[in-house]
Amino acid sequence: MYKKKRMTAVMMACLTALSLALTGCGNSAQSTTTKEGTVSKNKGEKMVEVRFSEVIRSIFYAPHYIAMEKGFFREEGIEVDMMTAQGSDKGAAALLSGTADISLVGPESAVFIFNQHGKQSLKVFYQLTATDGSFLLARNPKSNFQWSDLNGQAVVSWRPGSSPQMVMSQVLKKNQVDKTKLITNIASPAMVGAFESGKGEYIQVFEPLASMLEQSGKAKLVASMGEAFGSYPETSYVATNEFIKKNPEILQKWSNAVYKATLWLNEHSAEEAADVLAPHFQGTSKELIQKSVERYVKQNSWAKNPVLDQAQLDMLQDTLVDSGVLPADQKVKHEDIVETTFAEKAVQEGN
Repeated sequence: MYKKKRMTAVMMACLTALSLALTGCGNSAQSTTTKEGTVSKNKGEKMVEVRFSEVIRSIFYAPHYIAMEKGFFREEGIEVDMMTAQGSDKGAAALLSGTADISLVGPESAVFIFNQHGKQSLKVFYQLTATDGSFLLARNPKSNFQWSDLNGQAVVSWRPGSSPQMVMSQVLKKNQVDKTKLITNIASPAMVGAFESGKGEYIQVFEPLASMLEQSGKAKLVASMGEAFGSYPETSYVATNEFIKKNPEILQKWSNAVYKATLWLNEHSAEEAADVLAPHFQGTSKELIQKSVERYVKQNSWAKNPVLDQAQLDMLQDTLVDSGVLPADQKVKHEDIVETTFAEKAVQEGN
């Protein structure tokens, strides 16, 4: 694990580059285009195309895909053009460069960008998840896993300063495990391949990759990072201040659609959810998709209240400070990076 001083320097350098880079969102995982004059089926409105960047493709973000497949976005007059960024830093860069309108990223991105005092800043307008969504798997698991088993072991983890990497570091610290080597220099799409090639004794991945590794017999799930860490505001929808100011009606409709999808998930079985999610996880069996949904339901992954409140922001920033990626004197105010209006109204009208 990195020392705090070194980590801070690395993160600040990375974020400075992020704000300057005109980076795209990576390869498009799915794209939906709008024909001029297309009309919303339920509201008689012309469809508005919204360019959307998701951090990674994972069943952890099931409400979003449910909203697409069940037509909740279309009911609100929105056509989603979706791309996969492969990282919160890239998702934030897409917003700053104008290649995306809305991104699903870690809310820490808004903290980092605000502290750069650039021309644009980001604001969280809807909190999608309520805990970490990654799982720890072992190549050669011991019976009755203990966190101390990680002493002296290498773990394929996430990039420095990312939410899953910070959650892992905090869990290790909590359990007084200080001799673990976190491998944090492998790009997320290459992590599983590196592990299968012999890198590390453990790997930290999201669903459905965790279930796929188990099914292949190459690893065994030993711990849920969400259960080990507890409540944590890991993933949020964010947009630039400028986009929010110019398009409040889009942000409201977006929030309405995602909240409808979250309610749908709560009211339907994992098997039904798997049927709806399948088009977004081609190559993954419905059995594994269902298993993934069940795991996320069990740990209450999806925020019942999508408002990022002060307590959650405090928890996030305390984690950033303790992880060495945010100086204590650079904590931001709630109003600096959070807009609560849209999520509050979605809940009020959706219940």
